[in-house]
Parts: sequence; C-alpha cells; structure tokens
Amino acid sequence: MKTTLTKRIETALVVVVAGTLLSLVASTAPAHAHDSAPKSKPFIDNFSTVTQGDTSAPTAGPEAGDQNPYGVAVVPRSVGKLIQGNILVSNFNNVGAPPTGNLQGTGTSIVQYSPDVQTQTTFAEIDASTLPGACPGGVGLTTALAVLRTGWVIVGSLPTSDGTIGTVGAGCLIVLDANGKPVETFSGGVINGPWDMAASDGGFISQLFFTNVLNGNVAAAPADTSVNEGTVARMTLFTPPQGLGKPFILETKIIGSGFPEENDPAALIIGPTGVALGVSGDTLYVADSAGNRIAGISNASFRNSSAGTGKTVSANGSLMTPLGLTLAPNGDILTANGGDGNIVETSALGMQVATTLLAPAGGGALFGLAVMPGAGGIYFVDDSENQLNLFH
Repeated sequence: MKTTLTKRIETALVVVVAGTLLSLVASTAPAHAHDSAPKSKPFIDNFSTVTQGDTSAPTAGPEAGDQNPYGVAVVPRSVGKLIQGNILVSNFNNVGAPPTGNLQGTGTSIVQYSPDVQTQTTFAEIDASTLPGACPGGVGLTTALAVLRTGWVIVGSLPTSDGTIGTVGAGCLIVLDANGKPVETFSGGVINGPWDMAASDGGFISQLFFTNVLNGNVAAAPADTSVNEGTVARMTLFTPPQGLGKPFILETKIIGSGFPEENDPAALIIGPTGVALGVSGDTLYVADSAGNRIAGISNASFRNSSAGTGKTVSANGSLMTPLGLTLAPNGDILTANGGDGNIVETSALGMQVATTLLAPAGGGALFGLAVMPGAGGIYFVDDSENQLNLFH
C-alpha cells in the first residue's frame, strides 16, 4: 500500500510535470549551436585510430563469458558502484558455445569498464527467477541501456529461451540501483520488445525514449518479411536520488508507430533501433533499421499522439541497416551500420557528411555507441570481437 507521502508526491508531480518538463529538457540539453548554424569539419573526421579492449564479461563469476555486447552507456556521476566516466555494457548472449551457449536473448550481465585503468568488473548479473517484478519471457539484455545522474540504471530485456524467434517474450525494462541490484521492472502497456533507448535526464524527473520491435505478428511472420508495427515509446519517470524511494511511472505515450520489423535468424529481430534526442530537445532521431533511414519525430518530449514513422531525415546512401545511434557534440547524428561495419555522420538537415570503417569484420559487428566524455572519441561495441572499442 502506498504511504501518504508517496501519494502526495505522485499527486504533486502529476500536476506540475507538464510545466516542469519543458524547462528540464531545455536546461539539460547540451549547449550547442543550432542545427542550422555553420559547422566545422565532421566530428568523426577528428579520429583515425581504433583501440581495442576486451570488455566481455569477467573471467570469474556466474556470468563468465557472456557474449554479444549490445548496449553502451557512459556513467554521468559517481554513485554506489558506478564511477563517473566509466562505461556500462549490456550483453545480449549468454556464456558458452552452441547448442546451449552464445544464444541470442539470453545474456544477463552488465559490465562496467574503467578507461582510466583499463579494467572491467561485473556491475550486475540479473537472475530472471529473482526479479522484483514481471518480465515476460525472462532476461536477454538489449541495446536499451541508460544511466541516470541519480544512480538508477535502466536496461531493456528482449528474452528468448533458446536464441530463436520462436521462444521470444515481450520482455520489460529492468530498473537497477547504483549497486547493480534490480529493484523493480516495468512491463506491459507500451513495452513490447524494448530494443534501444535514450534518456532525457532531468534529475527528479526523467524521460525514456525507447523502441519496440515485437508488435504485430512479426515473431510468426516469414523471415525477412516486413511487419509495419514497430513503435517508439516515451516514458516519464519520477527518479529520486538513491535511498529516497524507487522510480515510478508518471506517464507513457506511443510517439512513433508503423516502423517495419523483420524476424531474422542471424539478428533475431530487425526493427527501429537507436534513438537520440536532438540538441534542441525537440526532435527524436530514430534509426529505422529495416527502412534503411534515419527518421525524425518532432515535439518528442511533449507530443500526445503518434507521429507515425516520422519525417525522413536521411535514407540510403552510406546507410546500411543503421542500428546504434547517438548525437555528436556538433549536433550531427552518428549511426553504426549493421550491414557493413561503418559509422556514418549525418547532419540534422539530412546530409551524410562522413563515413568511416570501424569494424573490418563488416556486417553484424556494430550495435551500441556513445561519445566519450570530453568528446575525445567514440565508444562502440564490436560484436565480432566481443569487445568495447574506442575510435579516437
């Protein structure tokens, strides 16, 4: 039963959330020039070297050897086990070799990597049987990974029991505290196969933007057949500091819909993937992977209805199944190609301004990516090597 204090907090926040979110988003958006302002050379042209580092799960512990790193998130503030500037990496596949290991949708660990000392530790090992809430289908940690300043870590689960689409579950969002302990789950409603995520961190109030790739009959459809029911959801949360209660949901909305999804034996699912909020805090950029384009959803933080598949910002050209997506410091959009191992930089006006090879193995290697604090490089996972690498 909720306490009187909790009820008062919820009531007050629901009343003021619409008015406060605008200022929160504006105040937390990076202080960059407007998208139309003149820019210097492309951001990725500042870099030429890929430094490799094995950041799969540690060699000890129950999760030893988890594979297929997917999500990448930089820790914004030191809280609990989280160290500012470190990188969290979520693993989509489990330990071992087939037929029982290295199965998609069965990875259960989040690794914390320290670039200062080049070491890794297990931040969390998530046991589906002891989750403090529902997560239909179990645990298979996706690219949907966010770390908030108040120390909450939120990760998506799109689970299978045998690595195939035939056993896929709707999954959930798992909320962990700053010591890696799951404290609650969010499931059902707008959540159905959370695949990637971005956060607008407003301190006590935060917004999550995440894609879903299991809507419709995609799991039963023939491989490589498009089902146009992928969605983009917005979830507004009350996110108190550690020790002052758990996050709770204030509002959820579907703000994008109709994105193509395909079941694919090699990738499990292809659908809307990476998301990032533009520098103005208005446009949400979405990697429409099956559509081979970057979409833009306007008024993403406040809209009350779906924008459909959004406006096409850029399509085809150097894009080849864009998966991971993040924003460069100059406001450009960075996408990791799942089809050829390239990173592509695209301006907010839709011009593809630079392309560089990150993963020589080519297709199937790249997923999550994040800009290094201080803008000195780009962290990215290379699934072909089971590594978190730095392009600098």
